[in-house]
Amino acid sequence: MTAARMGVSLAGIELRNPVMTASGTFGYGEEFSACVDLERLGAFVTKGLSMRPRAGNPTPRIVETPAGMLNAIGLQNIGIDAFIEKKLPFIRSVNTPCIVNFFGDTVEEYAEMARRLGEIPEIAALEMNISCPNVKHGGIVFGSDPASAAEVVAACREATGKPLIVKLSPNVTDIVSMAGACADAGADALSMINTLIGMAIDLDNRRPALANVTGGLSGPAIKPVALRMVWAVARAVKLPVIGIGGIASATDAIEFILAGATAVQVGTASFITPDAAQRISEDMESWMRRQGESDIRNLIGALRV
Repeated sequence: MTAARMGVSLAGIELRNPVMTASGTFGYGEEFSACVDLERLGAFVTKGLSMRPRAGNPTPRIVETPAGMLNAIGLQNIGIDAFIEKKLPFIRSVNTPCIVNFFGDTVEEYAEMARRLGEIPEIAALEMNISCPNVKHGGIVFGSDPASAAEVVAACREATGKPLIVKLSPNVTDIVSMAGACADAGADALSMINTLIGMAIDLDNRRPALANVTGGLSGPAIKPVALRMVWAVARAVKLPVIGIGGIASATDAIEFILAGATAVQVGTASFITPDAAQRISEDMESWMRRQGESDIRNLIGALRV
């Protein structure tokens, strides 16, 4: 039986298959390299980077929930200088596109991060996490207001020629409007969705289970929400979409592609099965062969409604 074609093109980046890892769940790539063949993935996405190192939130900051997990890590990371010094050597050794997730506290910080990361040849693309508060504007979250999102995306677009992927928050009234604002401001692709805000309670102590009280909900519980948002945005905006949210199997991933995603990211599943992303990519190819499908690109947005 002829092998199915699994390669896709995303914002000018050629991926050997549509499966990536999700930011915050895969370290900087090297941490998983003993149990995952990175060269069997379409791309890997780093933990979010900021201008300066961040210690993150106090513990406890992860708690399991039915069909998912809550995290309040607080964007802990080593900062851009340590990333360049300590993490780039490994990234250079891997023949798989590396996408760096980044964020800032102000528009100016975002733009400076985009500029510095954009100068690194080994980085294939940048993924903006806009689910962060703008400290100069009273703490409004960039990703909850179309005008704020457009401002920060436009600043980063001006700062770099690298492909610019904007990661959208689901914690908004109208995600299609948010997607449109980012597209108009110069985004090359959209990744969605980031985590949903949730909480859990420790009954024995009658206290929140997380020290931060609330956290981001991920895992299979959010998949129906993510699918609906990917479907709505892919129909409305002429940009490639990367689907994220509860993907734990090849069939999950293919559902997102039928809904309009060009590629997918695997996140929480990697905590359960470290090689989940590789396994999903291989199982997708097997599914394609069984279905008699010759090219994954034929399935993008092929949902019959």
